[in-house]
Parts: sequence; structure tokens; C-alpha cells
Amino acid sequence: MCLGIPGRVIRLLEGYGGQLALVDVVGESRRINIGLLDDGTLAPGDWVVIHMGFAVERVDEAGAERALAGLELMGRGLDRGDEP
Repeated sequence: MCLGIPGRVIRLLEGYGGQLALVDVVGESRRINIGLLDDGTLAPGDWVVIHMGFAVERVDEAGAERALAGLELMGRGLDRGDEP
């Protein structure tokens, strides 16, 4: 299983053979490699799933929101009152 984090494309970056994009990941700008995507060109506003700095899948906004909600649930862990 791999853990992917959704990000929204801000803009494509020049150089590196057109394989870099600047994306917004929960309010932080990150440079990612988009070279693994083979389904056409990305545009600002598109959503991708990122794993280890690489866009591995294009998703729609609803899919990105579901992924973020799942990540938030995983990050909560146990409340201190729930520990055995």
C-alpha cells in the first residue's frame, strides 16, 4: 500500500523536460514531478495524487476531498481517553 496526498496544480514549471509542476498541498506550495502521468497535459486547477514527490494519478476535486478526509482520520489516532 502506498500513501498518496492530493495536491492542486498551481502552474507548470519550465525546464526539466516539462516534467515539473508547482502544486498546493494543504496550503503549502510544493514542486512535484509529473512525468509519470501519461494521460495528457495538466493545467492549473487540476488535482493529482502525489507519492514521494511524483504525481501518480490525476483525480477530480471530489476524489481529492475524500483522500484528504481519509488522511485526516488516520492522523487523529486515539484520543487520550480511549487508550487501554
